[in-house]
Amino acid sequence: MSDMHKKRQENAWENRELGASESFVRKASTQREKALDDKLGLQLISIRLQRNLIEDLKELAGENGLGYQPYIRQLLTQHVYNQKRKAEKRYK
Repeated sequence: MSDMHKKRQENAWENRELGASESFVRKASTQREKALDDKLGLQLISIRLQRNLIEDLKELAGENGLGYQPYIRQLLTQHVYNQKRKAEKRYK
């Protein structure tokens, strides 16, 4: 494969010309999903949020190239990290 062809193919993946259709998607088995959650240290929770908040989160997540649940996880992780840093500074 030439470098030019390889670059075109890479760009097609990046631009979602390749691999973005539902024919490339399948649901992971429950066992595989659990193994991934365990490996990543993830735990399923349930939370009720206002519909308009969810819509806003979905919009912002899309702008950042994420699904809304990973986006919420990212926001929460950043917030907790920042709060812990503030607390550490207060106790020093």
